[in-house]
Amino acid sequence: MTTLEKAKLWLTDTFDEETKNTIRTWIDTNSDDLEDSFYRELEFGTGGMRGIMGVGTNRLNKYTLGQATQGLANYLHSQFPDQEIKVAIAYDVRNNSKEFGKMCADVLTANGINVLLFKEHRPTPELSFTVRDKKCNAGIVLTASHNPPEYNGYKVYWNDGAQIVPPDDENIIKEVYATKFEDIKFNGNDDLIEWIGEEQDDVYINACMENSLYQKDKTGYDNLNIVFTSIHGTTYKTVPQALKKAGFTKVDLVREQMIPSGNFPTVESPNPEEPAALEMAMDLARITNGDIVIGTDPDGDRLGIAVRNLDGEIQLLNGNQTNTILTYYILDQWKKAGKITGKEFIGSTIVTSDIFIDIAEKFGVECKIGLTGFKWIGKMIRDAEGQEKFVCGGEESFGFMTGDFVRDKDSCGSILLACEIAAWCKANGKTMYQYMIDIYKEIGMYYEGLINVVRKGRTGAEEIKQMMTDFRENPPAEIAGSKVVEVRDYQDQTSLNITDSKKSVMDGIPKSNVLIYYTQDGTKVCVRPSGTEPKIKFYVSVKDSIASEQDFREKLVVLEQKINQVKADLNL
Repeated sequence: MTTLEKAKLWLTDTFDEETKNTIRTWIDTNSDDLEDSFYRELEFGTGGMRGIMGVGTNRLNKYTLGQATQGLANYLHSQFPDQEIKVAIAYDVRNNSKEFGKMCADVLTANGINVLLFKEHRPTPELSFTVRDKKCNAGIVLTASHNPPEYNGYKVYWNDGAQIVPPDDENIIKEVYATKFEDIKFNGNDDLIEWIGEEQDDVYINACMENSLYQKDKTGYDNLNIVFTSIHGTTYKTVPQALKKAGFTKVDLVREQMIPSGNFPTVESPNPEEPAALEMAMDLARITNGDIVIGTDPDGDRLGIAVRNLDGEIQLLNGNQTNTILTYYILDQWKKAGKITGKEFIGSTIVTSDIFIDIAEKFGVECKIGLTGFKWIGKMIRDAEGQEKFVCGGEESFGFMTGDFVRDKDSCGSILLACEIAAWCKANGKTMYQYMIDIYKEIGMYYEGLINVVRKGRTGAEEIKQMMTDFRENPPAEIAGSKVVEVRDYQDQTSLNITDSKKSVMDGIPKSNVLIYYTQDGTKVCVRPSGTEPKIKFYVSVKDSIASEQDFREKLVVLEQKINQVKADLNL
C-alpha cells in the first residue's frame, strides 16, 4: 500500500474533522509531511512507543495511542479472564500528556477495565512502584523521556512493575496490529476511574528512603550543599520532599526550572546527559558553594550528577561514572553488614561499561548482562525471584535503581543514595570525584564516550540501516591502533574470535540489532540504532590502570585521545 493510500484511509468518518482537514491539505499541496507521517507505523522500541506528536500512523495521536490501548485491553482480557482487571496510568509534563492519559483511561474503562489515574503528572518510577503497590495487572505511562518538546511516548508495564518483555510485548503488539481504528472504544466510564495523588507520593518516597539510605546516623547530611533542578519535569515535588524527609537540609533549587512545562523553555534539550541542560544548576552551585548538582529528565527516571573535580570545578559525571560510585558504595555497605552470601546480583547492559563485571567480582556477586533498556533488568529480577537477591542495577544512559521496590530506573531513590555518598565523602575529607578515583585505583580505570549520528526521516532510517549492514559485513580490523580480536553480533547471537576464526553461539540474550567489537587492549565499541530516536549510537569504552590522582590526570588525557582516535577510525 502506498503512503497516499494509507493516508486516504484516515479520511473516513472514524477520524475527526481536524485530522481529515490536515490530511486533505497535505494531499492538495503535495506536502512532504504526508510521506513522513504515513510511510510506516510506530513500533515499540527499547522504551516502548515514542514519536513526534501529530497526524498519521507514524505519529503519536489519539488514534495511534487508542489503537495501542485497545490492543492492550484485548490482551489483558485474554490473560485475566473472568477477573476484575486494574491498570495504573501516569503521565509526565509533556504537551498533551494529561489529555492522552485520560484518553487511554477512557479506552480501558470502555472495555470494562478499572483504572488508577494520577490527578497530575508523576515520575515514571512512581508508576512502576504503584503497579506493584496497588496490585495492578498493568500500567501505562505517557512520556518521551528526554526527547525534544515535539515528542511524546507510551510505555506499558506488566503486573511485576517492569516494562513488558517477551512474550507479553510481542503478544500485545499482535493485538495492537489486529485492532482497526474503527474498533477502538473511546466512550469511557468515569465510574471505573480511581484518582490518586499525594497520598501515593508519601508511600513511594518512604520506599525510596528505606531502600536507598544506609547511614543510620545520617553522617554529614546537614552539611552537604545540594543544588537540584527538575528541568521543568515531574520531580519538582517528589525529590525536594524526599530530600527534606531524609534529613538533607541544605538544598538549593533552580527556581526557573522547577516550573513544569512541556516546552522546556530554559534548555535546548531536557536531557541530563548533556552539560548544557544542567548549566543553570551548575551556575547556582558556583554561587552557593554546592557540593553536588543533580538534574532529572522530564519523566524523572534518569538523573545527571555533577560534582567537584580535582581542581574544585563542577563537572558532570557520565552515566557509567555515576553508576560506578553508586554500585561500589552499595556493595561495600552490603559487605560490611554481612549481607553478601553469594546469591546476590547486580544488573547491567551490553552497552554499559564492563567495570561493573569487575566490581561484582570483587564483592562476590554476579553481574547479569542484558540488552539495552531497563526492561531487561526488570526481567532479570522477575526471573531470579526466590532464588537470587537483586542489589542494584544501571545503564550508561544515566539510569540506576537500588533494590527491587521499583522495577525501572529511579531518579528519586538514586538521588537519595548519591547525596548520602556525597555527605559521607565530605564528612571523611574527600569529594565524590576522589571516591571515584579511589575505586579506579582498586578496580581499574574505565573511560567512556558516546557518539550519536543523527539521521532523520525515511531516508535517514535507510541510511542507518545501511550503516549497520556495512559495519556487520565489513568489520574494522583495527581500532585506535589495537587489533580487533572479537566481534559479537547480537542479531545472529554469535561471537567471532578473530584470532582463530571460531564462531560461537551466545546464549541467554534475545536477538537485537547490536554489534560489539573488542580490541586487544580492552577497548570496547558498541554499535546500535536507537529504538526511540532517529540516530545510530556508538558506545566507546577504553581502560587503563592507575595508582594515584596524578596518574588519573595523565591517563585521562590519554584515554580521551584514544576515544577521539576511535571516532576518526570509524569515520564518525
